[in-house]
Amino acid sequence: MSTNEAIQDEIISINSIFEEDTLVGLDDDSTLFSLRLPSLRDITLRLEFPQDYPDTPPSILGTESVGQDVPKGMGNKVVHMARDVLARVYDPGEACIYDLLEEVRDAIEKAEEDGSIQRDRQDEPEPPPEAPQDLTQDLGPEPPWIIAPQITEKKSVFLARVAPVSSPDQAKQYVAHLLATDKKAAKATHNMTAWRIKGPNETSYQDCDDDGETAAGGRMLHLMQLMDVWNVMVVVTRWYGGIQLGPDRFRIINTASREALVLGGFARDTKEENKKKGKK
Repeated sequence: MSTNEAIQDEIISINSIFEEDTLVGLDDDSTLFSLRLPSLRDITLRLEFPQDYPDTPPSILGTESVGQDVPKGMGNKVVHMARDVLARVYDPGEACIYDLLEEVRDAIEKAEEDGSIQRDRQDEPEPPPEAPQDLTQDLGPEPPWIIAPQITEKKSVFLARVAPVSSPDQAKQYVAHLLATDKKAAKATHNMTAWRIKGPNETSYQDCDDDGETAAGGRMLHLMQLMDVWNVMVVVTRWYGGIQLGPDRFRIINTASREALVLGGFARDTKEENKKKGKK
């Protein structure tokens, strides 16, 4: 892959995960870029990509723009913070901007907690009122998740879980419970779901949700149809690692789904059965 292709892949990847104007070229040679921080949109960094990126790391030159409501000096603090993060997350030969943005977000949150930086929240939407401590009671009981071993591919992590369900409302409730109680899952890039349910009077329900990973939910549902599994839901959580996987991501999502369904006892491990038949 040429340098220009590597940078173009980075642009497509970052702007598809976040907003379209997150990583934007500033010159015709495509070496200077603006990087808007999703966690602090009033601050945009100026980056320079070397010709041999990602074999050589990008440079954070400073701020490209700082909003009027940003406290004085905060832009410089964020620049130094981002440079420290970049030095920590960069791995030669690997795309690094996604890791940079995620780690900078965490660093900003920690700095706000300890009071080392403060932002003016005047123009930000009012946060929803804090939920009472017994919020999980409103979400219903803990879903009986069965979790398969995670799969890691080029820094992306996939984790599949399954649970028995008896109605679409229960399936939706389980997803809401997961996102409300599992911070790591809530911060994931995608939480793709699919379920198939047999109801009374020979009724049946099946549905899926891509959660931003186009066609993934439909492929998961198709897998469940092929495996002829019922009264179960599958959730595959993905944390994007900054490197595009192309069509391989669908293979991994289905592999994770299948392993969770087999582990939960909703389907037989046909691969193992075929191996045994072959030996016989």
